[in-house]
Amino acid sequence: MIRSILYATDLGLYASYVLQHALALTRSFNANLYVVHAVEPMGLFAESVLQTYLDDDTLKELRSNGLGTVMSSIEQRVLEGFRDELGDAAQDLDQIRAVRVIQGDPPTVILEESQKLGVDLLVVGSHSHGAEMAVPLGRTASRLLQLSEVPVYLVPMLQHRAHADI
Repeated sequence: MIRSILYATDLGLYASYVLQHALALTRSFNANLYVVHAVEPMGLFAESVLQTYLDDDTLKELRSNGLGTVMSSIEQRVLEGFRDELGDAAQDLDQIRAVRVIQGDPPTVILEESQKLGVDLLVVGSHSHGAEMAVPLGRTASRLLQLSEVPVYLVPMLQHRAHADI
């Protein structure tokens, strides 16, 4: 029995398509829906850009308090985006129990949240918006299929592929 579902989103171009699958499953099973988005840690390039444009005090403030604020802001924007996408079907938002934005390696973040929440199903897209289409699965989807202890509902991104490839 499926009582809770974790929808892992990359917030990319096809996120709303995958969200529709997650919501349909949520309605079908009368389940709770949790949403997670993993933010990759800042690399050296991003750090150097920040150092170029921010003074030392602002940079220290950003490092100590800013990340939590940014994550909360992204969580709010995700919910607002869902509300805009759903329009008249906004009552589906009532099924969403939490939206979490967490910094870390996406497959690791998703698997940890899955275990912490004790969900019965993961819903993910087969590719990120930046993945090369010649590869059958994106890195995150592939790792989740390999390591998840719960079933993974994989939404194929077939609309990316040319009809000649099918």
